[in-house]
Amino acid sequence: MTDTELTNLVKEISLNFFGKEFKSNARFNSRLRTTGGRYHLREDYIDINPEILERYDQEVLSGIIKHELCHYHLYHEIGKHSHNSKAFNDLLKSVGGSKYAPALKPRNHRQKVYKIYQCVNCGLEYRRVKKINTRRFVCGKCRGKLAFIKETTN
Repeated sequence: MTDTELTNLVKEISLNFFGKEFKSNARFNSRLRTTGGRYHLREDYIDINPEILERYDQEVLSGIIKHELCHYHLYHEIGKHSHNSKAFNDLLKSVGGSKYAPALKPRNHRQKVYKIYQCVNCGLEYRRVKKINTRRFVCGKCRGKLAFIKETTN
């Protein structure tokens, strides 16, 4: 789908669901990472994340477009508003738009590597992400010497 096809789709959804004309442009923006779309107030256009079209069906795309059109039409009618405003939520519910975009990126968090230290005197274990200088730091309970035991991910 090209940007002109996207703009035509947005205009069609605007007329069918809002009964109002969309007089601006819509385009795909691959720099959007965590959101499905964005309405730019000053420049007066809508950005849509192209991954929505690749990963999900037309219904999800339509829900995101309706969400952004709610911002567009409310801004042109009443000015600035928020996601929490009653006008926004009522309009979004009446047209059947989606409140949130579906998950786009799998969460690839690196697993933390923990270092396990144990007190030589009392046996108390310490689990730290950062390395401890065992020559400088001692056990907080008995002031005994610390010894490195192992590294673990959980």
